[in-house]
Parts: sequence; structure tokens; C-alpha cells
Amino acid sequence: MDLLIKNGTLVTAKSTFKADLAVKNGKITAIGTNLKPEKGTEVVDARGKLVLPGAIDGHTHLAMPFGGTISSDDYFTGTRSAACGGTTTVFDFVLQGQGELMQDAFKRRDKLAAPDAAVDYAFHIGVCDVTEDRLLDSMEDVVKEGVTSFKVFMVYDFGVDDGSFYKVLQKAAKIGGLVGVHAENRDVNNVLVAQYLKEGKTDAWWHYMAKNEKIEGEADVRAINLARMAGTSLYIVHLACKQGVDAVTKARDEGYPIFAETCPQYLNFTNEVYKRERARDYVCSPPMKGKESQDAIWEAIKRGDIATIATDHCPFTRAEKDWGIKTKDGKKGNFTTIPNGCAGIENMYPYILSEANKGRISFNRAVELCATNPSKLFGLDDQKGALEVGLDADIVLYDRKKNVTIRNKDLHGATDHTIWEGAKIKGYPVATYSRGKLVYKDGQFVGEKGYGKLVRCKTLKFKNPQL
Repeated sequence: MDLLIKNGTLVTAKSTFKADLAVKNGKITAIGTNLKPEKGTEVVDARGKLVLPGAIDGHTHLAMPFGGTISSDDYFTGTRSAACGGTTTVFDFVLQGQGELMQDAFKRRDKLAAPDAAVDYAFHIGVCDVTEDRLLDSMEDVVKEGVTSFKVFMVYDFGVDDGSFYKVLQKAAKIGGLVGVHAENRDVNNVLVAQYLKEGKTDAWWHYMAKNEKIEGEADVRAINLARMAGTSLYIVHLACKQGVDAVTKARDEGYPIFAETCPQYLNFTNEVYKRERARDYVCSPPMKGKESQDAIWEAIKRGDIATIATDHCPFTRAEKDWGIKTKDGKKGNFTTIPNGCAGIENMYPYILSEANKGRISFNRAVELCATNPSKLFGLDDQKGALEVGLDADIVLYDRKKNVTIRNKDLHGATDHTIWEGAKIKGYPVATYSRGKLVYKDGQFVGEKGYGKLVRCKTLKFKNPQL
């Protein structure tokens, strides 16, 4: 026995109970009352604390090229920040290049991550090109490498058309993969962008207007219909609008394996942020929507129609956000020249747990959304996502009485601002263990660069909406 956490209150997706928890060689080896330490065991008294599984952030963009720059958090600063917020596994995206086999894209990206990651990491493949059979077949090859989830973009220049999307869904159904989708109507978005710019409408509000509720909602409905046609599951990432929520609920009620993710920014902010002085700092895609959509998302969380919480973490510096006013080459900017994305990897678990601490949802539901369900969806439930004997000792100690006001200066990422500045958080993680190793304690990162390891995922075939 290497570590014994005593006297804590353990919280799982299904139950809450007082118990001790023992760890050896990075695994949970025992859970029970009055467990006795062995010689040399480190004993941690968790009296008055909640003991939680580490969160799994299923949606991050670390060191990602976008909008003429690269997101400011690399694999070290991003995973360091994750650890300090109680997240012990991050999923990042491997963006396939034109003509590139997916297993080659995966190996290319893993070489970048392996030396730097401070907590464990896994990958989704961002699909760009399935125009040839060998490219489509490379989905099966990369699944053998333990990368079993894929993402298609219905927007951006590297997005796919509906035919390619459908082919990816068909292939995933055969090989036990899960397809995620960034759902927005690219063609209508492009028309609106051109119209607004022609009319001289250039500030951040028009980013929202060009990607409004209907732009996202129509694509959500279309994506669900494509998955139903292909007879397979679908994972809608960063769901942010009521129309999409309603479509997910309807499909799930009809028995289809449709799963949805949302993000803390959509739960805490509305489109009113695009009227603020520094509205450009909040530019992300999809943008925050109106209060009706926010309310619908919270209700879907409560009734179980939203399966996971993730961040879509993709930070840029304020100087880069300022390209919305003047671009890096000195030209006049507009809402299309603002790099899309916000930081959130360190704030996700504290925010959701704070909402649980305030009584909005249960702590069990918070654990389910942030740890247990992601592990099931992405094929990690035999390794992570719960406090169970035999699983990795990814553990968070949480103090319900510790109140924190978020300040960027106290965070551990590599950007110079946060949209969460000044947010009041009720309760906070005070320690994070990654495979039994202490990586965060009382506001300080105590882990090490390169400690994190690649986690390989198993294949899954979802037949119904139950996890």
C-alpha cells in the first residue's frame, strides 16, 4: 500500500458514503472502513472533505493551429492547468491533414504530447479527408492504436460535407467507433458573414449573429438525422442551443443512441457577453446563446439528456483577440479575424462542483457528467472515471467550505486573461492525484512535465441512449 486516504466522504455517480481508500502502484486497491496502513504507507486524512474521481475533459485543443496563430496552452501548460482544477485525463484532437492516414496523424501528434503532458491524455481524430478508400479505411487502423473516437466539423474550410460525414458514420458503426460533431450550418453562416461585413457590422456581436441559435440548431437536427440514417450513435459536442437540446431529447426518447456534451461557458454566460467592452475575449464557436437556450441546457442536464461536460479549451492571448480590431499585419480587423476559443480547462470541475455545492445539481450528477460518463462514452471505464478497486487512482479531494474568486493570476495556464475573471466558486479542489501521484495541492502544481501517459481506448457500440 502506497497511499491511504482516510475518513473522507466518497462520491460516485450513484452513491455517497464515508470510507477509506487505499492505493498501490497507481491503482485503487481497497475501499472500506478502518483500513490499516502498511509500513511506509503515506496516510492522508480527508476528514471533512469529499473524495471524488478525477475529471475527464473530453474536449480540448492544445497547441492547436487556428486563425493564423496557435492556441496558447501547449501539452504541458494545458495539462498542468487541468491538474490544478481536478482534471486527471484530457482528450485532445488530432487534426488529419489532406491525404494523411489517420494513424500517421495520431503518431505525429503523440510525439508532441508525450514529452510534455503532466496528466494522462488521449485523442480523438478530427476527420478532414475521406475522399479515398485508404483514407476512410485508416479509421479502422487508428482504432487498433486505441483511438476510437472521431470528430467531423460541419463548419470551417477543413469541415466535411454531408456525404463524407455519412461515410464516417457508416464506418464507425462497423468498427465500434464513436463520431462527434461540431454542428453549425456552414453555408448559411458564410452568407451571413458576407452580408454583415458588407453592411459594416464588424464587432463581436455579429460573430454571435452569424452563428445564432438557428445556425447551430438546424445542423444539430441534420446531424442526428444522418446518424439515424447510418444506424449508429452520435456525440454532439459543445451543444449550446435550445433547438439542438430539443432534438437530442426527442431522439433519445425514441431510443436512438444520441449523446450530447455541453460546456461551462454556455451554462454560466449568455450572448449578453458580446455587448461587453472586451466582447472579443468571449468569441468562441459555437458562441454563447440567449437565456432560453441556457435554461434548456440546464434542464437537459437535470433530466439526463446531456451526457457530459467538457471545456472546448482553446485559449488565445488578448493581443491575438485584439486582431478583431487590428490584425497582426496592421489591417483593420473584424469579428472574423478574432481567433475562436476560450480557456476553461482549470475551471470546469470547480465550476460544476460549485453548482452542486449550491444545490443546483447533486454531487453525484456532477461526478457522472465530468468523470463517469466520459469514461463510458470514450471506452475508458475499465481504467478511469470512478472510485473503484482496480481502476487508476485518479482522485480529487474537495473542500466544500473553501470559497474561491477566480483570478487569472492564480491559474496555471499560459494565457493572460480568463473569461472567468471574478467568478465566485463555492467549494474547491485542494488536492489532485494522478495514478496515485500528488500533482496538485492547495493552489500549487506539484506534478512534473512528462508524467502523463497516453491512454488507449476500447471500442464500443451503443445500441440505446443509456450509458
